[in-house]
Amino acid sequence: MRCGLPPPADGRRVAVMISHLSVGIRGLGLAAAVLFACVPARGEFEDPFEGPLVIDATAAHGWAFRTGDGNAVMDLTASDGAARIAVDATHDRRGIWWAFIRREITPQIDLAGLAQPGTELRVEARVRTSHAPRRINLHLNTQRTTDFHGNLLEFDLPTAGEWHTVSMTTEDFDGRPGDQLYVQLALMDWGLGRYRVDVDYVRVDLVDPAHAGPDLGGGLPYHPPVPAPSVFRHVVHAAQSATIDRREPDANLRDWAAIEPDGTATPILTVNGTQSAILRWDLQAFAGRKIAGSGGLLELTTHSVQRRAERTKDFGMIRVVEILDGDSRWQRDDVTYQSLLQGRSPEEVFNPQMIIDVEVADQRGERTLITLSPAVLQRLIDGRTRGIVLLPLGSINAAFDPGAPGQRENAPTLRFNVRD
Repeated sequence: MRCGLPPPADGRRVAVMISHLSVGIRGLGLAAAVLFACVPARGEFEDPFEGPLVIDATAAHGWAFRTGDGNAVMDLTASDGAARIAVDATHDRRGIWWAFIRREITPQIDLAGLAQPGTELRVEARVRTSHAPRRINLHLNTQRTTDFHGNLLEFDLPTAGEWHTVSMTTEDFDGRPGDQLYVQLALMDWGLGRYRVDVDYVRVDLVDPAHAGPDLGGGLPYHPPVPAPSVFRHVVHAAQSATIDRREPDANLRDWAAIEPDGTATPILTVNGTQSAILRWDLQAFAGRKIAGSGGLLELTTHSVQRRAERTKDFGMIRVVEILDGDSRWQRDDVTYQSLLQGRSPEEVFNPQMIIDVEVADQRGERTLITLSPAVLQRLIDGRTRGIVLLPLGSINAAFDPGAPGQRENAPTLRFNVRD
């Protein structure tokens, strides 16, 4: 439990020490109040990672850690008063791995109190990452949990090497006496490199949501529901869109097209094993504005799709990815894979952690609606993200309408709201 005092300049937490020799009668009242405020409330869990790091594969008496859905490996060690999560994904191939740390917190939490109406759990953590932008997530569950996307929030961490505090308050958490209660922190799909997350502390409290104040870090649900396009005031069609080919890095594909049965050529944007679609928008009219609400939409219009007839998990989809570097002024008429990268590696230009993976609407003229977080949209408006690239996840040939002259409504489109 931390006192209600601001942290020092270096961001580390401090213990409050009050000497009885230097406090007068009136000072004792203040000291008692401060000390009382620092006493942990009943049912609180906190690990400040200031002593030996306890590892327990069962999570019952210390921290467990594991990876899955790929060939990433991880370790959890103590590092300068923090827990360090280290992930090596250099031998992974598909980039859909996950890694988490988990601990049972049943002994510290008043489960009878949690079962009372109007009581929820709040988990808070302070973290620092080796790469950015990247997302982590926080999750609370029990041995009875079957929906592992419920009571889970993702947090977009915009800068590397800096501490960020994030928190999540549960909604209608199903916990009662006799349960085993777990707290979990995870990273997913970060790329095919080596990554670190330092965790300064993890804390879980019983709270009354009506009086607990807002959560920290702007958490969003994992795969949030897709809102109706009509709720967004601003509609911006792509200013430029093109197909690039990593197998033909110096080829410009300005006239890339589908040849129709009558012999006409229909311009398309293609995503497959070697080709990617790149998109950028002119958002200068929104310079200095802030995104409102819980995000917006990217809208794509299908021309055609070839994939396995039976849908398979994490296969035959497209990855929606931020373009973080490279040529910011590329034009369809002359852009190539090589010119877009400007001598940088793909990992430097395309964020290795995708925004989201989505299934494509199958039929010609159908729309694929893709949720974009406020953080991603804000980076697009601010120019820190230079556009979006569509990449394949598993085997797929997907073609989209670039929005020919006179048909701009079919162009890749952003929908969002900004604050007044």
